[in-house]
Amino acid sequence: MAQLHLDLARSAAQTELAAHLADLRHEFSLPADFPPEVLAEAEGAAADLMGRLPKRDRTDLPLLTIDPPGSTDLDQAVHIQRGPEDADGTAATPADHEPRTSAEVAFTVHYAIADVPAFITAGGALDAETLRRGQTIYLPDGRIPLHPEVISEDTGSLLPGVDRGAYLWTFQLDASGAVVSARLERARVRSRAQLTYEQAQQRIDEGGSESGTSVLLREVGQLRAGQEIRRGGASLRLPDQEIAATDHGYEVLNAPPLDVEDWNAQISLMTGIAAAEIMLRGRIGILRTMPPADVDSEARFRARTRALGHPWPEDQAYGEYLRGLDTADPRQLAIMHAATSLFRGAGYTSFDGDTPEVTVQSAIAAPYAHTTAPLRRLVDRFVLVTCLALTQGQPVPAGIRALLPALPEAMRESGLVASRAANAALELVEAASLCGLEGREFSAVVISAPSPEQAEKARAEGRLPWGEVQVEQPPVLARYEGFAEAGSQIRVELVTADLATRTVLFRVVGQQSPREPVE
Repeated sequence: MAQLHLDLARSAAQTELAAHLADLRHEFSLPADFPPEVLAEAEGAAADLMGRLPKRDRTDLPLLTIDPPGSTDLDQAVHIQRGPEDADGTAATPADHEPRTSAEVAFTVHYAIADVPAFITAGGALDAETLRRGQTIYLPDGRIPLHPEVISEDTGSLLPGVDRGAYLWTFQLDASGAVVSARLERARVRSRAQLTYEQAQQRIDEGGSESGTSVLLREVGQLRAGQEIRRGGASLRLPDQEIAATDHGYEVLNAPPLDVEDWNAQISLMTGIAAAEIMLRGRIGILRTMPPADVDSEARFRARTRALGHPWPEDQAYGEYLRGLDTADPRQLAIMHAATSLFRGAGYTSFDGDTPEVTVQSAIAAPYAHTTAPLRRLVDRFVLVTCLALTQGQPVPAGIRALLPALPEAMRESGLVASRAANAALELVEAASLCGLEGREFSAVVISAPSPEQAEKARAEGRLPWGEVQVEQPPVLARYEGFAEAGSQIRVELVTADLATRTVLFRVVGQQSPREPVE
C-alpha cells in the first residue's frame, strides 16, 4: 500500500511538472511562435539559397558532426588529416605564428560552420527577430529556437548527406598543436556522418584508421589541451547534469563528461581564438571577455583546496591542476565545484576603431570570440561575417557594423533569461523526482559547507546553517541544513520537495562510510 501511495504521488508530480514547465514560458516572457512575416522571409531565403550555394566546392572533405543525441540544429562539422592541406587548397594566411614550411605542418583541421548569414537580410524581419531572441533556449519540453526551423533544423543545418553552405576554417598545426596558419572562406560542403558524443567516443576507443577524423580528434584535442595549459588557460570538467525525457516523465541524469567532448571543444576554442585575433588586427568586432579572478577569490580557492586535502601547488598552472582532478573523488569534486568561483564576470565587448581595454577571456588565457554556433547564438553570425570581410580585405558590411554596439547588451539579456529558465526547469525536475520521498535518507557528497561565520549567524538566529550537497541518486544538487565537512560523504534526509516553490531541502543525519552502498 505504501508503494502504491508513492507511485500515485510521483505520477501526480509528473503531471504537475508538465504544467509548471509550460508556465516557464510565461514566467520568463520567452518568445512564442515566430511572426508570419519572419516565417515568410525565412522560407523565402531557404528556397532561394538552395539554388545558389557557394561556388567554392569542398564537398570532397569527409566532414562529420558530433552532437548530443537527437540534435538537428548542427552548427559545426570537422575533418582532420595528417600533414599539410592537399594541393588544391589556396594559400593560408598567418595566424598566431609566422607561416612555416609544409614539412613542419603535422595536421590540417577543416572546421565548417553553418552559413547562417546567407539567410539574413540586414534590416529585415528575421534580422530584427533574432536580435530580440539572442539565442536558442533549451527546456525539457522543447526548445525555443533563435531561427525558424526551416533554417535551424533544415536548410541551414549541416545534416549528413546533403550539400550546405558553410564558413570553412582551415587550420594547419605543427607537431605541438600550435596554429601555423588559418584561413576562412565560404564554401559548399557535405557532412558524411552525424555522430553522438557516445558514438564518437566508441569509435576512438575501438581504434580504427590512424588517418580517420575520430582518431585524430583525440590526438589534436590532447595537443590543444596542452597548448591551453601552456598559455595559462583552464577548463572546468564537472559531471554533466541534464534533463532527459523518459516513459515515466522527466528525470535528471548525471555523468562525467566524455573525453571526446573536451577534444571537440578544443577545436571550437581554437577557432574562437583565431577569430578574435583577426578582429583585433582589423580593429573591429566583438569579443567574449572575462576578467581574471581577484586576489582574494584565488586565495579563498587555494585555502579550500588545502582544507579538502588536495592543495593547489604554487608552481603548478591552474589549468593543469584542474585537469588533474578526479571528480569521482568526493573531495576533488567539491574542489571542482569551488573552482567555478574563479570563472565569473564573462561578457561581450564590441569595438570599432579602437582596441578595447580588456581583450582576454581569462579562463582561456587568450583573446576569444564566439563564432562556432550561429544557428543557436546571435553573436556568432556577426563574428563570421566580420572575420570573412577582414580576411578578404573588404569593409565589414554596414548592417553588421551598425549593430555591433547593441550586441553585448542583447546577448547579456538573452543569456540571463536562458540561464534563469534553464535553472528553474532543473529545479522543477529535481523537485518532481523527489516528490513523495520526504523523510527518506540518501547518500550524498557535500559540495560546499557553511563557513564558521555562517554557522555562528545561524546559531544566533536559532536555525541550522545551510550548505550545498550533491545527492548520488537521484543526482540532484540541492541545499542542505546541518553541519558537515566539504567533500565528505554523508547521509541526508529529504525535508522538502515542493514544485510550487521549486524547493528541495535536505538535512544532515550522519556520516557515511565510503563502502556503504548507494541508494
